[in-house]
Amino acid sequence: MSDEAIHNLARRVGIAVDWTNAAGEPQRVAPDVLRRMLGALELPCDTQAQLAASRDRLAATIGEDTLPPLITAEVDEPIVLASCAPARARLVLEDGGAQGIALAPRRDGRCALGAISQPGYHQLQIGEQTITLAVAPKKCFTVEDVAADSRLWGLAVQLYGLRRGSDGAIGDTGGVCALASGAAQHGADAIALSPIHALFGADQSRYEPYSPSSRLFLNPLHADPSVLFGADRVAAAIDATGLAAEWARLEAADLIDWSAAAANKLALLRRLFDDFSAELGHGRGGTLANDFARFRQGGGDLLEQHARFEALHAARLAVDRDAWSWRNWPPQLQDPGGPAVADFAAAHGREITFHVFLQWVADRSLAAAQAHARLAGMRIGLIADLAVGMDSGGSHAWSRQHDLLIGLNVGAPPDLFNPLGQSWGLTAFSPRALVARSFEPFLATLRAGMHHAGGVRIDHVMGLTRLWLVPDGASPADGAYLIYPFDDLVRLIKLESHRHRAIVIGEDLGTVPEGFREKLDAAAIAGMRVLWFERDEDGFVPPGAWPRRAVAMTSTHDLPTVAGWWRGVDIDARTRLGLFGPQTDAQTLRHQREIDRELLWGAFRAAGATPVAADVPDDPAPAVDAAVRFIADTPSQLVLVPLEDALGLEEQPNLPGALDQYPNWRRRYAPAADEIFDDPAVRARARWLSRRSAS
Repeated sequence: MSDEAIHNLARRVGIAVDWTNAAGEPQRVAPDVLRRMLGALELPCDTQAQLAASRDRLAATIGEDTLPPLITAEVDEPIVLASCAPARARLVLEDGGAQGIALAPRRDGRCALGAISQPGYHQLQIGEQTITLAVAPKKCFTVEDVAADSRLWGLAVQLYGLRRGSDGAIGDTGGVCALASGAAQHGADAIALSPIHALFGADQSRYEPYSPSSRLFLNPLHADPSVLFGADRVAAAIDATGLAAEWARLEAADLIDWSAAAANKLALLRRLFDDFSAELGHGRGGTLANDFARFRQGGGDLLEQHARFEALHAARLAVDRDAWSWRNWPPQLQDPGGPAVADFAAAHGREITFHVFLQWVADRSLAAAQAHARLAGMRIGLIADLAVGMDSGGSHAWSRQHDLLIGLNVGAPPDLFNPLGQSWGLTAFSPRALVARSFEPFLATLRAGMHHAGGVRIDHVMGLTRLWLVPDGASPADGAYLIYPFDDLVRLIKLESHRHRAIVIGEDLGTVPEGFREKLDAAAIAGMRVLWFERDEDGFVPPGAWPRRAVAMTSTHDLPTVAGWWRGVDIDARTRLGLFGPQTDAQTLRHQREIDRELLWGAFRAAGATPVAADVPDDPAPAVDAAVRFIADTPSQLVLVPLEDALGLEEQPNLPGALDQYPNWRRRYAPAADEIFDDPAVRARARWLSRRSAS
């Protein structure tokens, strides 16, 4: 069996056999890696017989001569359909209007449908087949749509790190409300939150926010139950649990003890649930009971299956702590629609209702936080963060197994910043399943992110066109890119963006395909420009040369803070933890950092972000001030300053590659959320940022 035969099958399924790395060097995926990739895609090719069978299976599923159940298009652009005979058809618009139309044949054997000027999800009826036409506007909803001719700013915040009284030592939406009040008063229009996706209720050691169990649901640990039950009732419930002293101890710590804090928060929520259930049992639920019933009914099968997974996961871990993933459960429990799971649900109805209750409290808390931010004066409000995938052992993977690429992990190839490559332990959607399922999995995820937000940040937005996938157990370097239907996904984003009036930000850092950023810009998906990376052969790019549509930032959660970069704290941490590649050493990096500090300070002086005569300081505070002023002077429609930089902190929230050696996702901000703007330095930085809105 020739390598070329493997290459051909891989190309047909959408694997990029040939690609270019971050250094611009051409690469070819090894045949053994392709075999493992194809095997994970259920197209084995270890023998000639397997190869032939996989070719036949792929030909049967691609359906090149049939119309998919959903076709995307843009307003006022002709729509070309796959091979079809000339016929009369009927178009039913989303608003109910209908008209007969003709399908015009083309020389290439396909058919053409006239342009549609109305965005929406329309129905095209051809004989016995009905096809959804998702017709998108030309561009996403943008900052300019929010506030024409204005340049806005906001804060990027690690939600778990916010403090307020009685938050259980884990930041919650009450802290978001407190921060939004102060930030809006000082001119901010947005708060970009770290992901608040559902994690694993039965295992609080899995607290990494970018490794969710499901992106369709929320982490109830970030809920503020007083939104529904009032502060007095919540305080009484805390007292009733007997954990008030433990809450106070944990809240005073600098780092989150996730297991202990989560146990306390869930004990509170369990007590509130018990009281609420008792009221329901006596017919006294009133308005809250009706709201809960509507929420559960509206959540449908997806909510029910998530709640079942949470209850079942806890039950399995109680029996066998090694059976963490559902893929290691007894076969009968791996089928969410099977009789064994139905029997479990019947026997554990109250526990399943508890997990529905948790999602209800979390949903209403997030809705209240967005409403509060807007009422405080923010023109955008909350910006949600959408992780690139989900854990293959989690709720979504269990309940929607055929939608995902289980057995393949999302990551990144080796590059200049991560020379060993990355494997994030996440699975992702199957491109073939997306097409076959009318893109419903993608749409549900997108809508969940936009539901209670004024914007959404799509992590690793390059995944709209390709994802680096690594087979289970393989090195991150032994992966390959899988191609995704970019045009379809972007059109759906544009349509949903307008329907939700939500701006869209794409995290486009790392290895970016040639021409990709131009495509994002054409769709008005704002990319990200980070101070550390905006460089050319002369040094750091001046503010005036930064792009207008991209979001300007001093740093991100995975990169050094300004103060930390200035002092080399990141280099010290990587040295201590042995996180450098084989061609890198700390001494060389420290020497280069000294050069870079001179270059950056020179860029600050040239831009007027600091006095021309000012010498390069050892103290990082003037550098933080200058960095904020620097990005404030960019033409970017939106500037997002990490709260770490607004406060002048040195430690970054996450150090990629570090596991237990570094307190990733555990740091709490020292001031309470409602006291952050009491700091004169924070207020001064806010003033510089606010001037951009008026200029």
